[in-house]
Amino acid sequence: MTKNKIFPWLLRIIAAVIMLQTLYFKFTAAEESVYIFSTLGIEPWGRIGTGIAELIASVLLLIPATTVVGALLAMGIMGGAIVSHLAVLGIEVRGDGGQLFAYALTVFIATGILAWLNREKIFGFIQARKA
Repeated sequence: MTKNKIFPWLLRIIAAVIMLQTLYFKFTAAEESVYIFSTLGIEPWGRIGTGIAELIASVLLLIPATTVVGALLAMGIMGGAIVSHLAVLGIEVRGDGGQLFAYALTVFIATGILAWLNREKIFGFIQARKA
């Protein structure tokens, strides 16, 4: 595998692993997840829906043909998480030292880079839709 293929795979794996490891807490109604989504006023459906969306984004990221779709979906989800932290929750949630916020930023940046690396696919799709 060449260097220019390793970096995108590393970004895909980092983003997918972060999102997948948080699913356990969302789907088992862990105390911290329930607190977060209750504070946002969207418990339990927001928690479950976010978990399903993160699962879908993770799978899409790991399939080369759908990486760009997964990246855009993950950016949207993490954008919402970042705004929620900055506007409502705070960077640190229940003494986590800002870990969840850092995870959201990491996934957002990794998937943003993936979207940028695949921008010709995005713009090619847009151009094809206009024609």
